[in-house]
Amino acid sequence: MYAAHAIDHHDKPAFYDELCAQLGALLDGELDPIANAANVSALIKELVPDLNWAGFYFLRAPEELVLGPFQGKVACVRIAVGKGVCGAAVAERKSMLVADVHAFPGHIACDAASRSELVVPLIRDGAVFGVLDLDSPLPGRFDAEDQAGFERLAEIYVRASRPL
Repeated sequence: MYAAHAIDHHDKPAFYDELCAQLGALLDGELDPIANAANVSALIKELVPDLNWAGFYFLRAPEELVLGPFQGKVACVRIAVGKGVCGAAVAERKSMLVADVHAFPGHIACDAASRSELVVPLIRDGAVFGVLDLDSPLPGRFDAEDQAGFERLAEIYVRASRPL
């Protein structure tokens, strides 16, 4: 059975290298996208400091994201493409790093405690099929190193999982 082990988070590049290695080991041999998303969410929530939500939204219709596996408080179930940080990441096909969600036009407040957010689009064969969403109660929690690290984690998830 796989068991996560704590990682020193003070050296971000080394932290993300180790987190990626642990994620690769966790997903090795498993192709189910829902099972993998559940384990990715759990691993991130367990090992990444200062998060209050980590999870997935999947594109279930051309213009709508639907809640997938996550760790954290109850969440919004449906998000229109182009709305909020998650919808913007899909519409713009790029990661969205938001230091203060209250300053983001159209922010959707699923958890009023969230202050910053990082959303990474999941892309396979040139098409966005969902997002990895991370929320923190701390303003400015995420930086460019976090974005690069979570983009690597999202790539590992996409490679390991068969299409939905």
